[in-house]
Amino acid sequence: MTPSQIHPESPAAGHDCCAVSAKAQMVDACAAKHGKSSAAGQPAAAHPAHHVHAGASSSHARLTTAATLHCLTGCAIGEWMGLAIGVSLGLYPWATMALATVLGFASGYTLGLWPLVRQGMGWGQAFKTIWLGETISIAAMEFAMNFTDYHVGGVQAASPFAPQFWLGFAAALTAGFGAAWPVNWWLLRSRVKKPCH
Repeated sequence: MTPSQIHPESPAAGHDCCAVSAKAQMVDACAAKHGKSSAAGQPAAAHPAHHVHAGASSSHARLTTAATLHCLTGCAIGEWMGLAIGVSLGLYPWATMALATVLGFASGYTLGLWPLVRQGMGWGQAFKTIWLGETISIAAMEFAMNFTDYHVGGVQAASPFAPQFWLGFAAALTAGFGAAWPVNWWLLRSRVKKPCH
């Protein structure tokens, strides 16, 4: 007779009980989510399923917000550089916005790639992983930002030190976040974009 047979409440036996209990809870939670009966034959309660669904929605919203802020940070760096260079050189608004868009994509891609590269992935493989989701997200953000900046007048400011320049840039950031958030929500939900950062 083994020690576990003599002492059924030994640590090993207790560990097995916890494992079985945890597994049963997972089965019951899954059954509750799909409105089926649990393993014990008792009907699954709708209340836990409601909380599971609400928790998943809240988690996805937080993930979307984090991904959008991350993308906005990357785009904002290049966008500001392009606007500042274009306004300083006195370029036409469309030329300034084109420069800001190119630099916005460059900095946006870089900030999206960096977390994967830090994890040991090569630059090429990292780009293949993120390019589609990041391209759609950055495109939506850049369009909204440049459209807003143009109509507010920031891109037509006399210099990067003019209040109009910063007012346009601040409005552009708000518009970029608002435009990209639902896009990122869909990209993450459909798994076109992966939560790599």
